Amino acid sequence: MFDMMKMMGKMKEVQAKVKEAQDNLVHITTTAESGAGMVKATVNGKKELVKLELDKDLVKPEDQEMLQDLIIAAVNKATSEVEILAKEELKKSTEGLLPNIPGLDLGGLM
Repeated sequence: MFDMMKMMGKMKEVQAKVKEAQDNLVHITTTAESGAGMVKATVNGKKELVKLELDKDLVKPEDQEMLQDLIIAAVNKATSEVEILAKEELKKSTEGLLPNIPGLDLGGLM
């Protein structure tokens, strides 16, 4: 026999594990470079630009730190905004396909 309460308990467990995994993505990073190493960007598992290095020959030394901070802020703002738009689009695309079960939040999966 189908046990709805057991299934709901499992879903809560899955949600908790997914949230924990998502929270841990901040600790995963990778760095890539372009221009023969003149620009290096480090991104975390949440797709946030966390570090940017510009070769000293690309910009004036007094402008380098400010430029790096401005680029990081702009990239992260654009990434955040596009993620919201993508979630809205996915929500529209899957509307009516999943049942509306109280307490079941699958928003973190998208």
